[in-house]
Amino acid sequence: MNKEKVVSALNEILENELAGVVRYTHYALMVFGHNRIPIVKWLRDQATESLTHANQAGELITMLDGHPSLKISTLLETHKHSITDILQESLTHEKIQAENFKKLLKLVEGHSIMLEEYARGMIFDEETHISEVEKMIKKPS
Repeated sequence: MNKEKVVSALNEILENELAGVVRYTHYALMVFGHNRIPIVKWLRDQATESLTHANQAGELITMLDGHPSLKISTLLETHKHSITDILQESLTHEKIQAENFKKLLKLVEGHSIMLEEYARGMIFDEETHISEVEKMIKKPS
């Protein structure tokens, strides 16, 4: 296993999770309307989960004798704050992170069961989030 590449992949995951904390916190502040309370709760839960995921990635980085990044992935302020716009941006964020975990899985497969299981579990979580957001965007028939 190439530790340097694994640490780099984990740092990319860490940076994206930290961006998720900022992104979901911002989104929660920008929600208005009748359904504000449950949507804000969901967004704040996502921010908390992103912080938990960032901590997990950071712990793995240090376990591999790496140095956790202080960077945060790119944050784009679109100034679009309808619920649908927020959910579309969330969907893009979740899809990028799912790909980051798939990249990690390829790097660790056959080398570390612990890292494989971590990557698989996170892929499961990200794909679950993707399906949840897709359902929230979908118009009722």
